[in-house]
Amino acid sequence: MAHPFAFVPAATGRSLEKPRRTGLTMMIDQGLGLNAAADVVGTAGAYVDLVKIKTGTARLYDEGYLKEKLALYRAADIRPFIGGQFHEYVFATLGAAALPRFYAEALRIGFSTIEISDNVVPLTEDQRAAQIGAARAAGLSVFAEVGAKDRRTTAQEMIAQSAVCLAAGADLVLVEAAELVENGGADAAMLAALTAGIAPDRLMIELPGPWIPDVRTCDIEALKKLLVRSFGPDVNVANVAPDTVLDFEASRQGLGVAGPPSHW
Repeated sequence: MAHPFAFVPAATGRSLEKPRRTGLTMMIDQGLGLNAAADVVGTAGAYVDLVKIKTGTARLYDEGYLKEKLALYRAADIRPFIGGQFHEYVFATLGAAALPRFYAEALRIGFSTIEISDNVVPLTEDQRAAQIGAARAAGLSVFAEVGAKDRRTTAQEMIAQSAVCLAAGADLVLVEAAELVENGGADAAMLAALTAGIAPDRLMIELPGPWIPDVRTCDIEALKKLLVRSFGPDVNVANVAPDTVLDFEASRQGLGVAGPPSHW
């Protein structure tokens, strides 16, 4: 790809070539149409590694339309995956016996990865490990989310949950965004504890959104700056909004609001 202003050097420490092992950006797709998804891919696809099809929205699409959108992402080396709350819904309403059918349907539609979480429907550690193992046995990769939306979890609890998930075969651990904010602002002590207790290349930090009480746009932007300045340009970050992908990549490369790396 040819870039304008090519004489300006990229920040060191940023992984620029796909497939990336670190510095992953996960974009949240809350229902983008094909044209909107194509626009994001054309504009910023080089900087997106993963796309979460949020919650159970995959159930609501026309099947052909969803398959076409997933194919669009895959063609750009972007891995789409199903949000964990869909998995929770199936488990809560149909039971564990229905999960193999859910895994088979995900593969049929074009997903290679799902998220397993217990945001709303609690899991024991044995259930968490069993579900991750079953999804992997079905041929899926698994991202595991730790923490909860409606109750506070300690850093030690989330580190222990992460160890269970990784031992069971999860590729990545995502930390629920609601656990990382206090009165709208970033909980820096929680972030420091988690990044000390979980290998950085297996950890992905979720950005909060307006679905979390007291979180404003300025709080989300402040957390982005904190993550880049504290953990470097190759920190793994989730829930990046489609219209902010390019702006966030600018921050990773020292070209955005976080400032140049020499000032972090």
